[in-house]
Amino acid sequence: EKVRRVPEQFSWIDHRLVRDRYLENLSHAAAALYLMLATVGDRQGLSYYSDRAVGDLLTMDLPLLTKSRGQLIQGGLLAYRKPLYQVLSLEPVRPVNKPSGDLVPIAAILQQMAGGR
Repeated sequence: EKVRRVPEQFSWIDHRLVRDRYLENLSHAAAALYLMLATVGDRQGLSYYSDRAVGDLLTMDLPLLTKSRGQLIQGGLLAYRKPLYQVLSLEPVRPVNKPSGDLVPIAAILQQMAGGR
């Protein structure tokens, strides 16, 4: 009677996180952030939680949240432009030429997803 059933909602976790070894490269905080964002995102993986709301939900201070978000962006798992998060497909993508720092412009990610240059 307690057998897990797939809920009638948008969220799901891709098994390739384990199979393709994405989790091995994430800190616990980054994995928690990914799980939260994958859970609350819509069909396109979009959600718009504030830094404060995410920090409160995950008991995470701003420096740790920023570092975790950067780790997910660098790993190709997440796009972010304040206040919008997007959990990305785990499909292999071409590297994006990015500016210095941990953040990749969302325009570059969207262009890449659309098959742009």
